[in-house]
Amino acid sequence: MGNADLRGLAVLSEVSWDAVSGSVVAVDAHNWLYRYLTTTVKWTNDEVYTTEAGEEVANLVGVVQGLPKFLDHDLTPVFVFDGGVTGLKDDEVARRREQRERAEKRLTDANERGDAVEAARLEARTQRLTDVILKTTRDLLGLLDVPVVDAPAEGEAQAAYMARRGDVDYAGSEDYDSLLFGAPLTLRRLTSKGKPELMDLDATLDHHGITLEQLIDVAVLCGTDFNPGVDGVGPKTALQAVETHGNLWGVLDAEGWQVEHADRVRDLFRDPPVTDDYAVDTDLDPDVAAARTYVTEEWGVDADEVARGFDRIESALVQTGLDRWT
Repeated sequence: MGNADLRGLAVLSEVSWDAVSGSVVAVDAHNWLYRYLTTTVKWTNDEVYTTEAGEEVANLVGVVQGLPKFLDHDLTPVFVFDGGVTGLKDDEVARRREQRERAEKRLTDANERGDAVEAARLEARTQRLTDVILKTTRDLLGLLDVPVVDAPAEGEAQAAYMARRGDVDYAGSEDYDSLLFGAPLTLRRLTSKGKPELMDLDATLDHHGITLEQLIDVAVLCGTDFNPGVDGVGPKTALQAVETHGNLWGVLDAEGWQVEHADRVRDLFRDPPVTDDYAVDTDLDPDVAAARTYVTEEWGVDADEVARGFDRIESALVQTGLDRWT
C-alpha cells in the first residue's frame, strides 16, 4: 500500500528533468523493479522472457527498458534492495500472497476460456520477485556498474537514511513511506512517462504545522503496511485528531480507538533498521557488451526486445561522458 492515503497530505510538485540532472537518487529497488516487471509481463509475449528451462526473467527486459530513464537525464541511480521482512509486515505479506493466489486461480480460468485480455491483466498481478529475478537483476546491474546497496530491512527506509545523510540527493520511490522514514526529498514517477514528481518532507510538515513524529502518528491511524488503521479514519480525520490531541497516545485515549502494535509501528518508522555499510560510487564503468550477452545469450531473452533499451543506454552514456567501456 505504501500509505497511499498520505498523497492528500504530501506537498508534491512536478519538476523538470533539467532541475534534477546530475543528481544521485537512492531507488527503492523492489518498488521500481516490481513496476517494470508487471508492465513487461502485461504487454509482452511470455516467450520473449521465458528460458528453455521455464524460468521467467521478465525483469531483465524491465531493467534494460527502465535504466535509460535515469541515464538520459544524467541521473545516477543507486538501487537499494530489501533485507529481511520485519515481523510486523507478516500480515501484509500474507494478504498479498492470498491476493496473488486468487489472481492465479482467475488466470487459470481466463486461459481455459480463451480470454487473452483478462489473462494478460491477471498475469501481471500474479508476479512476484523470485530468487532468480533478484539474482539476475543484481547481476545485470553489476555488469552495467550501477551501484547496489543491501538494506538490513526495508529498502525505502535505507534510501531515506542515505538521503538524510546527504550521500544521495534524493530517495526514489512511488510509495509515500519515504515521508515517514524521513527522506527530505523524494522523486516519484521514475517509472512513468512525463516529468518526475518531487515530494518535499519539510514543506509537507510546514504546510500542516506538524512534526515528523506527528505525521507518523497520522499514518498509523490511517493504516500502514505494518498495521491496519482505525476503521473509518482517513488522513484528514487522523490529522485533525493528532492536531487536537497532540500525538497518537493522546488520540487513542481521547477517542477510545485501538491500534494493534501501535508502539512497535511507531518505533519502526522513527528508528528503522539501517546500515552505514555502503558506498555510493558515481564513476560508472559499464560493460554494455557483456550485459547484452548476459541478457540475450545466457538467459535467452529475445534480442529484439532489449535492443532499443541497450542502444539508449549506450547513447546516454556517451552523451554524459561516461563512455569508458569502449
